[in-house]
Amino acid sequence: MNQVEVAVIGTGWCGGIRAETLARSALVDKLHICEIRPDRLAEVKALTSPASATLDYGDIVRNPNISVVYVCTTPEQNHYPITRDCLRAGKHVLLEKPIAMELWEADELITLARRGRLKFTIGYSQRFNPKFAYAKKKITDGTLGKVVSVMVSRHLSRGLGTKIAKRVKLSPVVMESTHDLDFVFWLLEPAKPVRVYSQGAYGYMQPGYPNFCSTWVEVTGTEGALILDDTHRDVWLNTVAEGTRFPMSTMPGEQVDHVFAGQMGPETIHFLEACIMDRSVMVTPESARMVMETYTAADLSAERNEPVDLPLSNAALSAVAEMVGGKR
Repeated sequence: MNQVEVAVIGTGWCGGIRAETLARSALVDKLHICEIRPDRLAEVKALTSPASATLDYGDIVRNPNISVVYVCTTPEQNHYPITRDCLRAGKHVLLEKPIAMELWEADELITLARRGRLKFTIGYSQRFNPKFAYAKKKITDGTLGKVVSVMVSRHLSRGLGTKIAKRVKLSPVVMESTHDLDFVFWLLEPAKPVRVYSQGAYGYMQPGYPNFCSTWVEVTGTEGALILDDTHRDVWLNTVAEGTRFPMSTMPGEQVDHVFAGQMGPETIHFLEACIMDRSVMVTPESARMVMETYTAADLSAERNEPVDLPLSNAALSAVAEMVGGKR
């Protein structure tokens, strides 16, 4: 069995999940972790028993024995420089979404990966949701005929919204609808978006319910329709102390005793196997760039209250650069 040395840069929520998953894998020879918070570094070190634990991601970049890196850092402005350095060092990279903050950054990362013949993917873990994968299968095998429309309705708790929004000022479409855009584009490939219309409402959320994430998807085709209920209402926990909870309802998933409930565990191992066995990655960086350009157009559309054509023109890109406030 081929084994490789693997590193996780950023061991917060998602990075912690990936580090624990990798620590359990027989494909990993040695695990290395990097985290800028000493207390969190010590916590994950105790959980995973890594070969090394560092506060400086440069230690990961400079280690020639590490061939696969999972970049899970926040804030998202760190995605580009850290991934750039890892790719330049000849390492395969899984990068959490978004691929970058600017389109030119995404283009440079894609170019570096191509030149180095490196595996490079973005963490759109919803493709590893069995329900969503089933939708892809039914479209691919022709069961639904030609797809006419795809509707996705996603609801997040205010607690999770606050958790995400406090680390960087990005719009909801950038932080969460990005998963839905990736999913829809995956279903409909090789079709590409040509026009975007978006509206936004800010400042209306108040403290509220504790469950994390629920999604409802309707796929309509010429030969049938498919409805996916991913609202996590199949498991309800009610306690006197905490009221109603929906366990296992977070998008990344969580470890449940001896199994992982969710998408991020399988996604983590999939990328590792793709690197070891030279297989194609599930999410190409080019598809992630298309998602990025689309949600960028959505932000511009919401700002202008008018449709925006794709690909973005130079004038549209200039308008995006001039947008100010909490939406960007």
